[in-house]
Amino acid sequence: MTATLNPSRLVRCEVNLSPIAAARRGFGTLMIIGDSAIINGYERYRSYTDLDSVADDFGTSAPEYLAAALYFGQSPRPETLMIGRWLQAATSGALYCGVVAASAQAALLASLKAITDGEFKIAIDGDATPDRISSLDFHSCTTLSGCATVIDTALTGANCEWDGEKFIISSASTGVNSSIAFLTAGGGAGTEISGIIKGTSALGLLELPGYAAEEPVAAIADLCDKSGAWYGLGFAVTNSLSDAQILANAAYVEAASPARMYGVTETDANTPESVYTSDIAYQLEALEYARTFCVYSANANAACSVFGRAFSVNFSANRSTITLMYKQMPGITAENLTETQALTLEAKKCNVFAAYQNDTAILQYGVMCDGSYIDERHGLDWFQDALQTAEYNLLYTSKTKIPQTDAGQNMLIAVAAGVCQEAVNNGLVAPGTWNAAGFGQIELGDYLKDGYYIYSAPMALQAQADREQRIAPPIQIALKLAGAIHEMDVIVDVNR
Repeated sequence: MTATLNPSRLVRCEVNLSPIAAARRGFGTLMIIGDSAIINGYERYRSYTDLDSVADDFGTSAPEYLAAALYFGQSPRPETLMIGRWLQAATSGALYCGVVAASAQAALLASLKAITDGEFKIAIDGDATPDRISSLDFHSCTTLSGCATVIDTALTGANCEWDGEKFIISSASTGVNSSIAFLTAGGGAGTEISGIIKGTSALGLLELPGYAAEEPVAAIADLCDKSGAWYGLGFAVTNSLSDAQILANAAYVEAASPARMYGVTETDANTPESVYTSDIAYQLEALEYARTFCVYSANANAACSVFGRAFSVNFSANRSTITLMYKQMPGITAENLTETQALTLEAKKCNVFAAYQNDTAILQYGVMCDGSYIDERHGLDWFQDALQTAEYNLLYTSKTKIPQTDAGQNMLIAVAAGVCQEAVNNGLVAPGTWNAAGFGQIELGDYLKDGYYIYSAPMALQAQADREQRIAPPIQIALKLAGAIHEMDVIVDVNR
């Protein structure tokens, strides 16, 4: 080969790829927590993008499906849903054997049918000495479910089933000491089947531990730890939660980080009566929870419909934010209320899908239990996350340091202004008069022509201790919410 010189001895070129910026958190996903024994405690939750997928897992009569139908039944329709498991009762430990592809199931059945002396060893509930299961005769089996029945009959203290794609062996006990270990060789003269049914540590899918019964708030805490992708929370369970459980849930959500929102449905028919104070709406309003809303309805899952409409908002789109007042609740029967009952619900900060005399029905009032508006809480949570993520990404993706100078601080301010402008674009923020105490150059009564004002003190005024710790001066933002019109007066003067 003829000797040649590498051009890099004269021209040196290096390509640096910037790190992928941190993604913003989503504010359009509801977590429905149910008690159906479909999702196990280890898996804890599943994600869905349509109602058909929920039906495939839960059927069409489970509380989780009924709640999901209201959520996905909104128009426009939200995009994502998560369903989590509340371990209302203690669960059994189980062994999930390896999955058998549909194309391989006939061959597996044929292999088992040829065995009349199958065996394996199994440790149930942590037994130090595994039980030897032997003399398993599969020759008359016509299905894999039948093979599971043969194994089930031979077991003591455990059960075996075929779920359509794998064998599952579960302990007859429940709680934290309940378990089934991976299968091992029987050690006898029979035919070893632990590998054939994919129950060994090399082929098995999962040793599922048993779980103790838990309170609903414990399920919320675990689902918060397991995923930060969801924002809204609702329960869809066989038996209604007690008031004490709902209040415990609301207290947790109020203090949880990152921010979330809890929806409660009040089904007590006495709720619209002003003399009645035992309803959960009254109790939540008295505690002034800002991250919980309540809706009165005969349908126990009505809150999921409210979430479905709220979570259809795309904060990246132009003029996309909404007020929940006047919205529809498909699948919910409107309540016929007297004026006194409507005022009682309003005083209790309890939303309702109300029928009007003009043959319409609307969701009113669109408020949290403290009286703040659901749409504003939703929007401000989005704004907080968008601002935090944008500033983080500036620091994270910068190839060089952000200098601790006025120029560096202006870079942080510019990022904040960009997020504020997004809030103007989606309709959360709009120009208006500042009606609060001032700071920087803004005073009470000043008009915010952009809908926001950003102030940061000059770097020269920064305390030396903060400078030495490389902490930027605080950035203060005045944000004028666009609000929404819910009521109006029309005065007509008539002259002859």
